[in-house]
Parts: sequence; C-alpha cells; structure tokens
Amino acid sequence: MGSVKDLEVLRRPTEGEMGVGRFHFSDRYSVFDWGEMPDLIEGKGAALCLMGARCFEMLEERGIRTHYRGLVDSRGRVVRLDELDGPSSVMEINLVNVYRPAARTEGGRLVYDYSLYSPGLTNFLIPLEFIYRNSLPEGSSVFKRLARGEVTPEELGLDHVPGPGERL
Repeated sequence: MGSVKDLEVLRRPTEGEMGVGRFHFSDRYSVFDWGEMPDLIEGKGAALCLMGARCFEMLEERGIRTHYRGLVDSRGRVVRLDELDGPSSVMEINLVNVYRPAARTEGGRLVYDYSLYSPGLTNFLIPLEFIYRNSLPEGSSVFKRLARGEVTPEELGLDHVPGPGERL
C-alpha cells in the first residue's frame, strides 16, 4: 500500500455491508521522491498506529462516527487503547467500496465523471481530499502541476502564480 502501512482484507465490502480490514503500520519510511529507504525506523509503525488510534477514539468520544474498530493486541484481540497490553502496529477498520470515476481529457485538462455517485449508491468512499498548506515549499508538486496546466491559480484559491516559499 505504501511506505507507511499495508492493508490486509479480512472480509471484502459488499454493496450494502462494510467489510473488515487491518492496517499493518510498518517501520519503513521514504524520503521525498527518492522513495523507500533501505533501513527501518524501529517502533515507527507502532507509534503511528497508536497516534492514529488516539485520534479516532477522540473523534468517537465526541460522537463522530469513524471506520475504526480498534487495535489488535498481542493475543489477536481487537481492543481499545486503554485495553491494550503493549504497543501495537495493527489497526482494524471497517472497509467500504472504492469506486473510481471515469476520467477523460477535455481541452488539455483532466476531467472526472462523477455521475456514478447517485442517491441509490451506498457503502462507498467519497472521493474527497483536503490538503491544508500555509506555504508552498520549493519542490512542491503544485509548481509542476501549474507549469503543465493541470491546475490554475484560481482553482487553488489564488489570484496569481505563487513562488517557492510563498506564505499563503
């Protein structure tokens, strides 16, 4: 799945029912565009897993539903953080379907067809991503995307082409 975690599917989701999966957080890491490094950072996977679990449990304490089911302890039980018998790098989650909208190019721009997302469609991941930045560091992929015309300053909420290091 990536340098941070691997996904194990225990039960696939159906059209109307969630599945079950497990994220195995690894001690692997990557650096910028160089990719995965040859060594490991011992304990990194467990640290990320525990931080994620804390965030999910805090959301649930505030009444916000999540896909989090718990952490897998040393005996294979799925437990909450306060029941954990030691560090864990395995988080159990509910799985939903991932539908990929068809993509096409119009006028040199990539356009997605989201019409498959209708009121009758259930048990799926909404293709929504939030990215928050307060500056654009040198080497940010946004500069390449702007140069290729894949995105405009207006689509980024800007009235000009930004420069490296510019505060937003």
